[in-house]
Amino acid sequence: MSKIKEGDVVARKSYSCDIYFKVVELMEDDAGKGHARLKGIDIRLCATAPLKDLEKIESSKVNEYWRKRIAENTKTLKRVLTRRTQERQKSFLRAAQEDPDNAGNMESFDLPGSVLHLDGDGEYLDLCLSTYKQLNVPYHGYRISEREQPKKVGELLRKYNPDLLVLTGHDGFIKGRKDFSDINNYYSSIYFVEAVKEARKYEKSRDDLVIFAGACQSHYEAILKAGANFASSPQRVLIHAYDPVFVVERVSYTSIYDPISLRDIIASTITGFDGIGGVETRGKYRLGVPRSPY
Repeated sequence: MSKIKEGDVVARKSYSCDIYFKVVELMEDDAGKGHARLKGIDIRLCATAPLKDLEKIESSKVNEYWRKRIAENTKTLKRVLTRRTQERQKSFLRAAQEDPDNAGNMESFDLPGSVLHLDGDGEYLDLCLSTYKQLNVPYHGYRISEREQPKKVGELLRKYNPDLLVLTGHDGFIKGRKDFSDINNYYSSIYFVEAVKEARKYEKSRDDLVIFAGACQSHYEAILKAGANFASSPQRVLIHAYDPVFVVERVSYTSIYDPISLRDIIASTITGFDGIGGVETRGKYRLGVPRSPY
């Protein structure tokens, strides 16, 4: 096996190679033993591991991993678009009932909810933004560290006036700590809480500004209490990079007339109920008629 270097994809032997990581930094401890700082390639997890515990993953296995992920994502996108077509028809029929004489001649247009996404990790942000684009969700995205998000969120909300706000990055329960209810035992949860509170100074209503906040193992209860509509992680588990996207898409394309089924929206995420939870929320989608020929 060749020597491990920065940028390699590896897995931890002590965890049965269950998660693939990218090596972001190599270092030595006080005893001169080599360690690596790791970042999940699609799971929002940062970790440090001794080099002797790492197994370098062959490029063919990495490619196969991504092929499976892309195939799964494609299936999810198809389900999303099928659901969206059905819901759009429902909205159109509702609009047509208001003017039944012209229903057959009406051409409509979509006005989905827009999203502002702040992420502490640029690579995960790029994954999310590319998926928003595929799903036709209007978006603005910024790579802003978890620590800086409370300082920047108000300014960006005033600039873009979005319908939805996503605050993500890296988090985790600090190794050796025991009290899951103490927010000081988490790496970044306090910053997500502070950022949500700042956002609620801009817009108090959970219906007017829908907020998703949190990352892997985040303090779910504290983030919801601060004012988020959706948060991670109820069971303090790892969440997938795409989880916020699928929550946001559902809100963005659900009619303002309709409340969103919490069961349906959370079941549509990759992590599910262990990783994502929330409170009752209304959709942000508006159907417009007629469509202008210009």
